[in-house]
Amino acid sequence: MNQQIFVELRLSGAGFVTGLWLMAVYDVLRVLRIFVPHCPAAVGAEDVCYWIYAGLTAFSLVYRGNDGTVRAYIIAAAAAGMAIYDRLLSRRLLKLLQKLKKSVRIKRKKRKKLVDK
Repeated sequence: MNQQIFVELRLSGAGFVTGLWLMAVYDVLRVLRIFVPHCPAAVGAEDVCYWIYAGLTAFSLVYRGNDGTVRAYIIAAAAAGMAIYDRLLSRRLLKLLQKLKKSVRIKRKKRKKLVDK
């Protein structure tokens, strides 16, 4: 095979891993929001910081890997990585954490009632 094909495949793989990474970082923000209440301004500030980070990460990938030439397959690979992470890991993790938060609240309320009596 042509050496250029291997370079393109490596770049696609890097885009896929970048998509996984970006979703994992955003999940950290979501988990933080589940357990620590945020005002809308703080959520907005976190999101702006995340999107600046995501943009710089994507730009860095394209710049280092392809000298700044945007290729559709790099973007598609990153989007595929994000979608797969979201479907396979993120949704299950967030549902589990929501249930955990709910059960902790219920236990706290029960303990508070016992202490009040």
